[in-house]
Amino acid sequence: MAHDLPAWVAELTDPRRAETLDELADRLVPLAEHAIDVSRRLQAQLNELNDPFKREALYGRVDRLKARVGEALDEITAEIAASGAERIERVWADWAGRAGPGDRGAWERELRRLLDRDVVPVLSRQQEDVAARVAERTSKALEAATQTLLTRVEELAKAVTDLIHDVLPLAREGLELASRISTLSGHARKAGRGPVPDELKSAGAETSRAFDEAVARLELEWSALGARSATVRAALRGAEETAFSHVTEEMTRCVEELAPRHVEALNEAEAKARTLFEESRG
Repeated sequence: MAHDLPAWVAELTDPRRAETLDELADRLVPLAEHAIDVSRRLQAQLNELNDPFKREALYGRVDRLKARVGEALDEITAEIAASGAERIERVWADWAGRAGPGDRGAWERELRRLLDRDVVPVLSRQQEDVAARVAERTSKALEAATQTLLTRVEELAKAVTDLIHDVLPLAREGLELASRISTLSGHARKAGRGPVPDELKSAGAETSRAFDEAVARLELEWSALGARSATVRAALRGAEETAFSHVTEEMTRCVEELAPRHVEALNEAEAKARTLFEESRG
Protein backbone atom coordinates (compact mmCIF):
# COMPACT_ATOMS: atom_id res chain seq x y z
CA MET A 1 0.00 0.00 0.00
CA ALA A 2 1.44 3.36 -0.98
CA HIS A 3 1.75 6.05 1.69
CA ASP A 4 2.34 9.41 0.04
CA LEU A 5 3.72 12.26 2.12
CA PRO A 6 2.38 15.81 1.73
CA ALA A 7 3.78 17.70 -1.24
CA TRP A 8 5.49 20.29 0.97
CA VAL A 9 7.84 17.59 2.38
CA ALA A 10 9.73 17.37 -0.89
CA GLU A 11 9.51 21.12 -1.29
CA LEU A 12 11.28 21.75 2.03
CA THR A 13 13.87 18.97 1.83
CA ASP A 14 15.10 19.20 -1.78
CA PRO A 15 17.86 21.80 -2.25
CA ARG A 16 17.25 21.71 -6.01
CA ARG A 17 13.93 23.45 -5.43
CA ALA A 18 15.49 26.33 -3.55
CA GLU A 19 15.11 29.74 -5.19
CA THR A 20 16.91 31.85 -2.60
CA LEU A 21 20.11 31.44 -0.60
CA ASP A 22 18.14 31.14 2.66
CA GLU A 23 15.97 28.40 1.15
CA LEU A 24 19.06 26.55 -0.04
CA ALA A 25 20.65 26.72 3.42
CA ASP A 26 17.40 25.68 5.09
CA ARG A 27 17.00 22.63 2.83
CA LEU A 28 20.58 21.49 3.31
CA VAL A 29 20.30 21.31 7.12
CA PRO A 30 17.90 18.31 7.31
CA LEU A 31 19.96 16.48 4.69
CA ALA A 32 23.05 16.75 6.87
CA GLU A 33 21.10 15.61 9.92
CA HIS A 34 19.65 12.67 7.98
CA ALA A 35 23.12 11.59 6.84
CA ILE A 36 24.40 11.79 10.41
CA ASP A 37 21.42 9.85 11.72
CA VAL A 38 21.73 6.93 9.33
CA SER A 39 25.51 6.81 9.80
CA ARG A 40 25.15 6.64 13.57
CA ARG A 41 22.46 3.99 13.30
CA LEU A 42 24.76 1.97 11.10
CA GLN A 43 27.65 2.36 13.56
CA ALA A 44 25.37 1.37 16.44
CA GLN A 45 24.32 -1.70 14.47
CA LEU A 46 27.97 -2.60 13.93
CA ASN A 47 28.70 -2.21 17.65
CA GLU A 48 25.73 -4.41 18.50
CA LEU A 49 26.93 -6.99 16.00
CA ASN A 50 30.37 -7.01 17.63
CA ASP A 51 29.20 -7.09 21.27
CA PRO A 52 28.67 -10.89 21.51
CA PHE A 53 32.32 -11.45 20.59
CA LYS A 54 33.88 -9.34 23.31
CA ARG A 55 35.93 -11.15 25.95
CA GLU A 56 33.31 -10.70 28.68
CA ALA A 57 30.57 -12.13 26.47
CA LEU A 58 32.76 -15.10 25.54
CA TYR A 59 33.54 -15.90 29.17
CA GLY A 60 29.87 -15.49 30.03
CA ARG A 61 28.85 -17.94 27.32
CA VAL A 62 31.27 -20.60 28.59
CA ASP A 63 30.30 -20.01 32.22
CA ARG A 64 26.64 -20.30 31.31
CA LEU A 65 27.27 -23.66 29.64
CA LYS A 66 29.22 -24.94 32.66
CA ALA A 67 26.51 -23.77 35.05
CA ARG A 68 23.75 -25.52 33.09
CA VAL A 69 25.76 -28.72 32.89
CA GLY A 70 26.47 -28.49 36.62
CA GLU A 71 22.76 -28.21 37.36
CA ALA A 72 21.99 -31.22 35.14
CA LEU A 73 24.73 -33.25 36.84
CA ASP A 74 23.41 -32.29 40.29
CA GLU A 75 19.96 -33.55 39.27
CA ILE A 76 21.37 -36.89 38.15
CA THR A 77 23.47 -37.22 41.31
CA ALA A 78 20.37 -36.52 43.41
CA GLU A 79 18.40 -39.15 41.50
CA ILE A 80 21.15 -41.70 42.07
CA ALA A 81 21.13 -40.99 45.81
CA ALA A 82 17.34 -41.11 45.91
CA SER A 83 17.29 -44.54 44.23
CA GLY A 84 19.18 -46.05 47.18
CA ALA A 85 17.12 -44.22 49.76
CA GLU A 86 13.92 -45.52 48.16
CA ARG A 87 15.05 -49.12 48.60
CA ILE A 88 15.77 -48.57 52.29
CA GLU A 89 12.40 -46.87 52.67
CA ARG A 90 10.70 -49.98 51.29
CA VAL A 91 12.28 -52.06 54.02
CA TRP A 92 11.32 -49.55 56.70
CA ALA A 93 7.77 -49.36 55.40
CA ASP A 94 7.52 -53.16 55.52
CA TRP A 95 8.97 -53.21 59.02
CA ALA A 96 6.62 -50.47 60.24
CA GLY A 97 3.63 -52.48 59.05
CA ARG A 98 4.71 -55.67 60.77
CA ALA A 99 6.48 -54.55 63.95
CA GLY A 100 4.73 -55.16 67.25
CA PRO A 101 4.07 -52.25 69.63
CA GLY A 102 5.88 -53.77 72.58
CA ASP A 103 9.51 -53.97 71.50
CA ARG A 104 9.32 -51.56 68.58
CA GLY A 105 11.95 -49.14 69.92
CA ALA A 106 14.63 -51.72 70.65
CA TRP A 107 13.93 -53.60 67.42
CA GLU A 108 14.14 -50.40 65.37
CA ARG A 109 17.49 -49.49 66.92
CA GLU A 110 18.90 -52.95 66.23
CA LEU A 111 17.65 -53.01 62.64
CA ARG A 112 19.04 -49.54 61.98
CA ARG A 113 22.40 -50.63 63.41
CA LEU A 114 22.48 -53.64 61.09
CA LEU A 115 21.48 -51.58 58.08
CA ASP A 116 24.12 -48.95 58.84
CA ARG A 117 26.71 -51.69 59.18
CA ASP A 118 25.89 -54.03 56.30
CA VAL A 119 23.70 -52.21 53.74
CA VAL A 120 24.14 -48.44 53.82
CA PRO A 121 27.92 -48.54 53.16
CA VAL A 122 27.37 -50.81 50.15
CA LEU A 123 24.69 -48.51 48.79
CA SER A 124 26.86 -45.45 49.40
CA ARG A 125 29.82 -46.97 47.56
CA GLN A 126 27.58 -47.93 44.66
CA GLN A 127 26.05 -44.49 44.46
CA GLU A 128 29.46 -42.80 44.68
CA ASP A 129 30.85 -45.06 41.97
CA VAL A 130 27.98 -44.35 39.57
CA ALA A 131 28.05 -40.61 40.33
CA ALA A 132 31.82 -40.51 39.80
CA ARG A 133 31.58 -42.28 36.45
CA VAL A 134 28.81 -39.98 35.27
CA ALA A 135 30.79 -36.95 36.44
CA GLU A 136 33.91 -38.15 34.60
CA ARG A 137 32.03 -38.71 31.34
CA THR A 138 30.30 -35.36 31.79
CA SER A 139 33.61 -33.58 32.32
CA LYS A 140 35.07 -35.03 29.13
CA ALA A 141 31.91 -34.22 27.16
CA LEU A 142 31.87 -30.68 28.55
CA GLU A 143 35.50 -30.16 27.56
CA ALA A 144 34.79 -31.32 24.00
CA ALA A 145 31.57 -29.28 23.76
CA THR A 146 33.30 -26.16 25.07
CA GLN A 147 36.09 -26.49 22.53
CA THR A 148 33.57 -26.93 19.71
CA LEU A 149 31.62 -23.91 20.97
CA LEU A 150 34.74 -21.75 21.12
CA THR A 151 35.80 -22.86 17.64
CA ARG A 152 32.42 -21.97 16.20
CA VAL A 153 32.38 -18.61 17.96
CA GLU A 154 35.87 -17.90 16.65
CA GLU A 155 34.82 -18.74 13.09
CA LEU A 156 31.74 -16.56 13.40
CA ALA A 157 33.77 -13.74 14.94
CA LYS A 158 36.14 -13.75 11.96
CA ALA A 159 33.22 -13.51 9.53
CA VAL A 160 31.66 -10.69 11.57
CA THR A 161 34.98 -8.82 11.76
CA ASP A 162 35.35 -8.99 7.99
CA LEU A 163 31.79 -7.73 7.62
CA ILE A 164 32.42 -4.83 9.99
CA HIS A 165 35.55 -3.83 8.10
CA ASP A 166 33.53 -3.82 4.87
CA VAL A 167 30.61 -1.78 6.22
CA LEU A 168 32.38 0.68 8.53
CA PRO A 169 33.65 2.86 5.63
CA LEU A 170 30.04 3.38 4.57
CA ALA A 171 29.19 4.84 7.98
CA ARG A 172 32.19 7.15 7.74
CA GLU A 173 31.12 8.12 4.23
CA GLY A 174 27.79 9.28 5.60
CA LEU A 175 29.48 11.45 8.24
CA GLU A 176 31.82 12.94 5.64
CA LEU A 177 28.84 13.71 3.41
CA ALA A 178 27.09 15.40 6.32
CA SER A 179 30.18 17.56 6.84
CA ARG A 180 30.22 18.60 3.17
CA ILE A 181 26.49 19.41 3.28
CA SER A 182 26.93 21.52 6.44
CA THR A 183 29.83 23.37 4.81
CA LEU A 184 27.73 24.13 1.74
CA SER A 185 24.88 25.32 3.95
CA GLY A 186 27.28 27.63 5.72
CA HIS A 187 28.49 29.07 2.43
CA ALA A 188 24.90 29.74 1.43
CA ARG A 189 24.28 31.58 4.71
CA LYS A 190 27.39 33.71 4.26
CA ALA A 191 26.55 34.55 0.66
CA GLY A 192 23.80 36.84 1.87
CA ARG A 193 20.27 37.01 0.54
CA GLY A 194 18.66 36.87 -2.84
CA PRO A 195 18.56 34.31 -5.65
CA VAL A 196 20.88 31.30 -5.60
CA PRO A 197 23.96 31.89 -7.78
CA ASP A 198 24.62 29.35 -10.52
CA GLU A 199 27.70 28.05 -8.75
CA LEU A 200 25.82 27.32 -5.52
CA LYS A 201 22.82 26.03 -7.45
CA SER A 202 25.08 23.53 -9.22
CA ALA A 203 26.77 22.57 -5.95
CA GLY A 204 23.37 22.10 -4.30
CA ALA A 205 22.16 19.85 -7.11
CA GLU A 206 25.34 17.77 -7.01
CA THR A 207 25.11 17.49 -3.23
CA SER A 208 21.49 16.35 -3.49
CA ARG A 209 22.42 13.60 -5.94
CA ALA A 210 25.31 12.49 -3.73
CA PHE A 211 22.99 12.52 -0.72
CA ASP A 212 20.33 10.43 -2.46
CA GLU A 213 22.87 7.82 -3.57
CA ALA A 214 24.78 7.65 -0.29
CA VAL A 215 21.76 7.55 2.00
CA ALA A 216 20.09 4.90 -0.15
CA ARG A 217 23.19 2.72 0.23
CA LEU A 218 23.40 3.41 3.97
CA GLU A 219 19.73 2.71 4.60
CA LEU A 220 19.90 -0.50 2.59
CA GLU A 221 23.05 -1.64 4.40
CA TRP A 222 21.52 -0.74 7.76
CA SER A 223 18.46 -2.86 6.98
CA ALA A 224 20.57 -5.78 5.73
CA LEU A 225 22.86 -5.49 8.73
CA GLY A 226 19.89 -5.81 11.06
CA ALA A 227 18.99 -9.11 9.42
CA ARG A 228 22.60 -10.28 9.67
CA SER A 229 22.70 -9.34 13.35
CA ALA A 230 19.61 -11.43 14.02
CA THR A 231 21.18 -14.36 12.16
CA VAL A 232 24.40 -14.03 14.16
CA ARG A 233 22.51 -13.95 17.48
CA ALA A 234 20.52 -17.01 16.44
CA ALA A 235 23.71 -18.81 15.41
CA LEU A 236 25.38 -18.09 18.74
CA ARG A 237 22.32 -19.26 20.64
CA GLY A 238 22.18 -22.37 18.49
CA ALA A 239 25.85 -23.10 19.18
CA GLU A 240 25.22 -22.83 22.93
CA GLU A 241 22.19 -25.09 22.83
CA THR A 242 23.99 -27.64 20.67
CA ALA A 243 26.93 -27.70 23.08
CA PHE A 244 24.61 -28.26 26.04
CA SER A 245 22.68 -30.99 24.21
CA HIS A 246 25.94 -32.75 23.37
CA VAL A 247 26.85 -32.93 27.05
CA THR A 248 23.40 -34.00 28.25
CA GLU A 249 23.19 -36.69 25.57
CA GLU A 250 26.52 -38.10 26.75
CA MET A 251 25.29 -37.98 30.35
CA THR A 252 22.13 -39.86 29.34
CA ARG A 253 24.12 -42.52 27.48
CA CYS A 254 26.38 -42.97 30.49
CA VAL A 255 23.43 -43.38 32.86
CA GLU A 256 21.79 -45.87 30.50
CA GLU A 257 25.00 -47.90 30.32
CA LEU A 258 25.41 -47.96 34.11
CA ALA A 259 21.73 -48.51 34.89
CA PRO A 260 21.63 -52.36 34.67
CA ARG A 261 24.51 -52.81 37.11
CA HIS A 262 23.17 -50.08 39.37
CA VAL A 263 19.71 -51.65 39.53
CA GLU A 264 21.30 -55.03 40.23
CA ALA A 265 23.29 -53.52 43.10
CA LEU A 266 20.14 -51.89 44.47
CA ASN A 267 18.29 -55.18 44.30
CA GLU A 268 21.11 -56.93 46.14
CA ALA A 269 21.17 -54.24 48.81
CA GLU A 270 17.40 -54.42 49.28
CA ALA A 271 17.54 -58.21 49.49
CA LYS A 272 20.28 -57.95 52.10
CA ALA A 273 18.21 -55.44 54.07
CA ARG A 274 15.18 -57.75 54.02
CA THR A 275 17.34 -60.64 55.16
CA LEU A 276 18.53 -58.57 58.09
CA PHE A 277 14.92 -57.64 58.77
CA GLU A 278 13.83 -61.28 58.88
CA GLU A 279 16.84 -62.28 61.00
CA SER A 280 16.19 -59.47 63.46
CA ARG A 281 12.61 -60.71 63.89
CA GLY A 282 13.78 -64.25 64.53
